[in-house]
Amino acid sequence: MIDTKYENGTMLLTINRPKQRNALSIDMYLQLSEGLQAAHDNPECYSVIITGEGEHFTAGNDLADFQRQRLPGDSPALTFLRTLASVDVPVIAAVQGYAVGVGVTMLQHCDFVYADNTAVFSLPFVTLGLCPEGGSSILLERLVGPRKAAQWLLQAKRFDAVEALDAGLLTSISENGQALVDAQQAAALLGKQPVAALRLSKNMLREPGRLALMQAFDIERDRFQERLNSEEAQAAFKRFFER
Repeated sequence: MIDTKYENGTMLLTINRPKQRNALSIDMYLQLSEGLQAAHDNPECYSVIITGEGEHFTAGNDLADFQRQRLPGDSPALTFLRTLASVDVPVIAAVQGYAVGVGVTMLQHCDFVYADNTAVFSLPFVTLGLCPEGGSSILLERLVGPRKAAQWLLQAKRFDAVEALDAGLLTSISENGQALVDAQQAAALLGKQPVAALRLSKNMLREPGRLALMQAFDIERDRFQERLNSEEAQAAFKRFFER
């Protein structure tokens, strides 16, 4: 489930499924979308913080959902990512432990990202017979450069907080166990700004690229659906569940 708490102008969204390393289910994606939209619609909200309960941020999508029949159009995961990419309220991520798949691609859409040295990042789409999602087909190379994007996406190379910071994915590295504290301090600084000017400024930074991003989402959605039905992907899922 997603724990939602609004206090002092900040919406705190906590991924709370620690026994599954905070893997995201269909319902959880919908709850995240609702929390983000509520923050966007609240003119007094200065920021959103996304974090994970316990030792991990999120192990990514619940792979059991990948084996279910999908209806045409956006999945709940893509609905969440579109909402995340569309809100004008600043979004802050606090990361510890595993950040896998969508746990990394969502960070591209956050305005501030804090992670401690327990963080382990991974984009295992190709390993699972899939393809990039979350806008990473256009955003990741812009953010971290073509060489690093190739390592992370094509080789599915795991990376730590130091590499993530050096590449430009993180705002800063936190002391272990302090990522959420640093995110809350960042939120407090945002709370000192005039809220309308703050949100307009984020809109001006993000809006020029949003049309291209939404088009990338469409392409990724269609390619991802094709890959889900491929023999490569189904074989990869089978190996995963047999472990």
